[in-house]
Amino acid sequence: MKTGNRISRTRRIVGTMLLVLVVLLIADVLFVMPAKINSVVLKADYRKVFIYELIFCAILLVFALDVRFNLFTRWNPLFLKIIGWIPRAVIILLSAVILFFCGKVIAGSLVNTAGQADHAIVLGLALENGEPTPDLLARLDTAKAYLEKYPEARLILTGGNADESGRTEAAVMRDILLEKDVPESSLILEDQAETTIENFRNIAAIISKDEPVVMISSDYHMDRAVRNAKEEGFTNVMRLPARSNILAYGANMLSEVVLNVNDLTVK
Repeated sequence: MKTGNRISRTRRIVGTMLLVLVVLLIADVLFVMPAKINSVVLKADYRKVFIYELIFCAILLVFALDVRFNLFTRWNPLFLKIIGWIPRAVIILLSAVILFFCGKVIAGSLVNTAGQADHAIVLGLALENGEPTPDLLARLDTAKAYLEKYPEARLILTGGNADESGRTEAAVMRDILLEKDVPESSLILEDQAETTIENFRNIAAIISKDEPVVMISSDYHMDRAVRNAKEEGFTNVMRLPARSNILAYGANMLSEVVLNVNDLTVK
């Protein structure tokens, strides 16, 4: 087989695989995000994230199509091929940035460094129609398990964004943990923050930034949460990721990429 034919065949295989992955990602975003937008308090913020996610998906789709079908340099004569490398270079660069941050999110979701600490921060998550999501419940299960292992620790439950009834994320988490027989003396509420960054600014008034602290959040959120905590001056942050809904992981991962790349403040 000629070298050119082998390269073409490899390109088609890789391109097809990329297309499948991107199409699955787009389907996940379209399935998860509209439902979330219609059920959370911060609709405008989540709508903004959704728009960016669609833009990023479009970039990745064009990249995959170019790999599979050689979109930009398939024409003759030679000068058209050369011109075609300009949009290709732009798409490659943008895709590389998106994929780099995807890799960071995935890598951050796999790291567990939790040890003994006096305090563990349980980050809130937007309520949907006033109810906790499966990912928020997973965070609380992880927090309860940590407290069972280290019963002297205290959980700092964070999150404002009250629903129509006035219940904040932190208050909902407290009620659920009390139902799970977690003693109220083990719980501290921080129920004013509307974003992850505000969580840590408010927590700094409760505990010292220099003391060891365990971060409990969904796996896909862990990289940005730890980065935000360190940006606010917390120097010794241990990671304890909670397993998230695998069927929504693609959409949640891309949301984190959007929030990293665009430095938005949505939870």
